[in-house]
Amino acid sequence: MQIVIGSDHAGYHLKEEIAGFLRELGHDPIDIGSFDPDPVDFPDIARSLCGKIREGEAKRGLLICGTGVGAVIAANKIKGIRAAVCHDVHSAHQGVEHDDVNVMCIGAQIVGPWLARDLVQSFLDARFVQDADFVRRVEKLAQLEEEN
Repeated sequence: MQIVIGSDHAGYHLKEEIAGFLRELGHDPIDIGSFDPDPVDFPDIARSLCGKIREGEAKRGLLICGTGVGAVIAANKIKGIRAAVCHDVHSAHQGVEHDDVNVMCIGAQIVGPWLARDLVQSFLDARFVQDADFVRRVEKLAQLEEEN
């Protein structure tokens, strides 16, 4: 699975840790930055990361900022993106299984590297359940995007 990863300055160090973990798992992540801990605006990183998913270059994205909150707000402004802040393993897999989440946001000031690895593994292993209820709800999410 092709994965895109990005962070702002607050998430830079955890992004580097997660990128290494992805390589250990056999993935070749697309790293869209930041490439150092110098200040950068998370909406710019979210736009770039989500663009890779919308263009079909990546199937899923990992977006890391200080708390995950700014990242998830920015990502969910972009058509076709279903992002969730996940700081627990259950949310990391159920978000994909029930809501077809394609971007997981993590707060580097909330989650340490060991938990982040578990979150990423759970997110990547999960598959959207093709249950009629879940499909209908995700379709309704797409309709909400069209209304605004």
